[in-house]
Amino acid sequence: MDRQAKRRLAIYVSLALFPATFYYMSPILIIMGAYEGLVVGSALTFAAMFLLSLYLGRAFCGWACPMAGLQEACARKRNRRVEGRKKDMIKYAIWAPWMAIIVLTALIGEGIHDASPLYQTVAGISILGTGAPFTLLIFVGIVVAVALGVGQRAFCHCGCWMAPFMVFGTSARDRLGLPGLRIVSDKSKCTSCKKCTKNCSMSLDVNAMVQKGSMRNSECVLCGTCADGCPKGAIVFSFGRAS
Repeated sequence: MDRQAKRRLAIYVSLALFPATFYYMSPILIIMGAYEGLVVGSALTFAAMFLLSLYLGRAFCGWACPMAGLQEACARKRNRRVEGRKKDMIKYAIWAPWMAIIVLTALIGEGIHDASPLYQTVAGISILGTGAPFTLLIFVGIVVAVALGVGQRAFCHCGCWMAPFMVFGTSARDRLGLPGLRIVSDKSKCTSCKKCTKNCSMSLDVNAMVQKGSMRNSECVLCGTCADGCPKGAIVFSFGRAS
C-alpha cells in the first residue's frame, strides 16, 4: 500500500467514525458550554489542533479530517478545481465573529469553572445525543452540496471553522523558527510537467510555488499528492525549520 492509499484509508476511516465523533468538532457546543461555564470536548479539540499544528502544520486536514474523506469521495464525481483565492477568506469571516461569540458568551455566562469533554454525548458517542442524527445529516448535506457545487475540497477553502486554528499555529511556528513537518522542493529537478498542480487536492498552483522556491501556503494541507505524483522527486516531505 503506497502512501496515498494509506492516507485515503485514514480519512475514510475518520469519515466512518464521524457519527461518533462529530460533537468533538462542533462549533455550536463550544458556545453552549461557554455559557454554562464548561470547557467542552470541541474546545479541547480546537486547542489540540492549534498545538499540534506548531509541529505538524495542517496535516490533520490532509490525513485525519473526516470531511477530507467526504469531500475527496465527492471529488470522484466532480473533480473541479477551486479557482481564485478570495474564497479562502470566507472561513476567516466566519471564524472571527464565531470566536467573538464564544468569548462574549463565556463572559456573560457563569464563567469557565469546569471541564466536560463528553458534553451532550451519550457514553461519549455523539450520534446518540438528543437531535444528533438530524444535526449530522444537515451538516453532511451542506458539505456535500458545497463540494459538488463549488469544487474539490471547497468546504476547506470557504467554510471550515477549524482550519484557522491550524493556519495560525503554522504561522506562529514559522515566525518562532520552530521545526515542523513541511513540503519542500528542489527547483533544479523540476521539469514543469505540472503534475503537482494537477494532483493538488487544494487546487494550489504547486508548480508556480516550486519555481518561486517557496512551498509555504496557508491552504496546503500536507496531503503529499504533489510529492507522490512528482516523477522527478522534486517535491518531498521534510521536518525542519522554514528556509
